[in-house]
Amino acid sequence: MGRHIAELKRYIPVAEAMALTFGKNVEVVLHDLSSPQSSVIYTVNNHVTGRAVGQSFNHLITQVLLSQKLSNDVVANYRTETVDGRTIKSTTALIRDVAGEAIGAFCINIDIQSLVNTREFLDDFIRMEEEAVKQGEVEVIQNVWEIVDKLITQMITEKDADDMDKNEKLHIVGFMDKKGVFLIKGALERVAAELKISKVTLYSYLDEIRSQKNEEA
Repeated sequence: MGRHIAELKRYIPVAEAMALTFGKNVEVVLHDLSSPQSSVIYTVNNHVTGRAVGQSFNHLITQVLLSQKLSNDVVANYRTETVDGRTIKSTTALIRDVAGEAIGAFCINIDIQSLVNTREFLDDFIRMEEEAVKQGEVEVIQNVWEIVDKLITQMITEKDADDMDKNEKLHIVGFMDKKGVFLIKGALERVAAELKISKVTLYSYLDEIRSQKNEEA
């Protein structure tokens, strides 16, 4: 259970108001960043993307924290896609507590597939500025690194690294790789230190995970 649920639940009326005002194609998702593996604590109109309470975030690192459009803790109007191929227009705002720590994320997902199908009439309304997901390690500004550093710690601290076996560490590394953690410069060294393994061992874990993924594909 995340540490900030009570504080973040204050945003539920805002989410409900948005859904009631803009209709069934607007989904709002609230995340508690103190619990990365199960960050979703509230959804409304979750038929849009299928997000459910207890799930983890999907695009927080790759399309928000790494985005060059991140400004004033907001990334607006980026493109995502549902598993059945519908186009989703998304906006994410980070939520900070009184101390300035990023504790949550307020995500808005709008199903615009019907508008895309008639975009010659509505092109201006559905305009999105796409940004390619970065390849290789990316250096991030300090306030973004602080958020990533806390996420890394939260992903690992459920159990002391000395008490973990290889499979448990592989599971954590696989989760981080899936979420894009290792795209961030310095993250690999930070994770290796937290797991109390060498960089060489961490690289071997990543090779093993990615090889298995390729075989399954």
